[in-house]
Amino acid sequence: MKKKLPVGIQSFVEIRTEGYYYVDKTFFVKKLVDEGKYFFLSRPRRFGKSLFLDTLRQAFLGKRELFQGLFLENNWDWSKKYPVVYISFGAGVIRSRDELVETFFSILRRHADKYQITYQEKLPNKRFEELILRLNEKCNQKVVVLIDEYDKPILDNIDKPELAREIREELKNFYSVLKDADPYLKFCFLTGVTKFSKVSIFSGLNNLEDITILPDYATICGYTQEEFENTFADRLEGVDLSEVRRWYNGYSWLGDPVYNPFDILLFLRNYEFRPYWFETGTPTFLIKLLLERKFLVPELEEVEVGEALLESFDIETIELETVLFQTGYLTIKELRKRGPRRRYLLGYPNLEVKMSFTDAVLNFLSERLSAKERLIDRLYDALEAEDFEALRGIFYGFFAGIPHDWYRKTELAGYEGFYASIFYCYFAALGLDVRVEEATNQGRLDMAVTFEGRCYLFEFKVVEDKAEGKALLQLKEKRYWEKYQGKCKKIWLIGVEFSKRERNIVSFEVEEIKKA
Repeated sequence: MKKKLPVGIQSFVEIRTEGYYYVDKTFFVKKLVDEGKYFFLSRPRRFGKSLFLDTLRQAFLGKRELFQGLFLENNWDWSKKYPVVYISFGAGVIRSRDELVETFFSILRRHADKYQITYQEKLPNKRFEELILRLNEKCNQKVVVLIDEYDKPILDNIDKPELAREIREELKNFYSVLKDADPYLKFCFLTGVTKFSKVSIFSGLNNLEDITILPDYATICGYTQEEFENTFADRLEGVDLSEVRRWYNGYSWLGDPVYNPFDILLFLRNYEFRPYWFETGTPTFLIKLLLERKFLVPELEEVEVGEALLESFDIETIELETVLFQTGYLTIKELRKRGPRRRYLLGYPNLEVKMSFTDAVLNFLSERLSAKERLIDRLYDALEAEDFEALRGIFYGFFAGIPHDWYRKTELAGYEGFYASIFYCYFAALGLDVRVEEATNQGRLDMAVTFEGRCYLFEFKVVEDKAEGKALLQLKEKRYWEKYQGKCKKIWLIGVEFSKRERNIVSFEVEEIKKA
């Protein structure tokens, strides 16, 4: 009989006692305790952070029976049991500072009930400190503090900067207790999606080691290819593993790439390729930021950033690349060292994220989603039928449907990259092979799209008013198609020109390259 799939289950106890699959990550429990005391880990949502934290909790509580057959069973001192303070902000949405304070009190009340403690202090941070001291005294053991989704109250309100700052300061006050409590602490582990700079929320916690992009901890959450194939072997008969990899693998933190567990578990339940992880959250705030800052959507294929930009997040200066990486829409593709400097090449982790993110951009710009969906369906049909008049009509219709007031607010009407981004999003949302800024021996081609062995080479231009024919002319003069000869059964050159005044296509010229 097959084991059950632990979809949405974050309890290590339940997984180990109720017949669920479990990918053994207990090696990392031992490794962390052997190597230090204070740790921080950032991973995107639904990546297994909460399950790992609960695994730590059960180990420190000395629940050896839960670890039978796992790495930790014979690699842990089970004679010692530690009091554990477990704090999670994962449930619900905190909408005010008062709600946050009440959440603090609720968490502290639960611990008081469990350990039969009566508080003397009134303020939440003082009660937190009192809890640690009393547990140390009562249990005659140092205390373990585990904090899950430490940053969620801030991220819940990231579109309200003033409130987000208020909440940040309250959290900072609460977490600051850990510094002075050091003599009474055995181990401390914080998880979250974002890493705020040390001058903000981590002020005072200078001894907190960030293991987010350490290669040794790259696979602490998520499933490697080997773990996926070994653990779920009895459910993989007839499954196209290369297609599963293309859709869902590719998240990287300088080690082996991993799958998001949420995707894999739902795929194995349904055996359908769908954007399971992406559908659990909407990146509207990020898309709005992306367009406001005139960031080209195709450039998300390759984004190079420095170490400081990759690791630190602040409410006052939100860096788009930082948030896209920390939330899982981009991942590390390559580490580039330039002397002592480290640079990181970021890109989409997999097909799910690329298709879904570009589709979400189109949703953001569309007045009616049903109309956009029809256009995407028509786009596929037009490519299949080699119907270029229909192709032109699809994009013309989309641009015509964008409210003029939106252009006024963003000043994107004369911005060539904006129009090119829409073409890119449509093709990427179909899951096609889309290459941007393709290098040739004559320069860089704006965009190349491959569909069923046929290649469509695009050049985009913005003109003041009327068509000038320069886009197709450049494609022909630069002879960009030569790179694709022998690789495509048919090649078309497509020159597209947009009018600043009309805010739409004024020229859509197509020419097929005939085989010699």
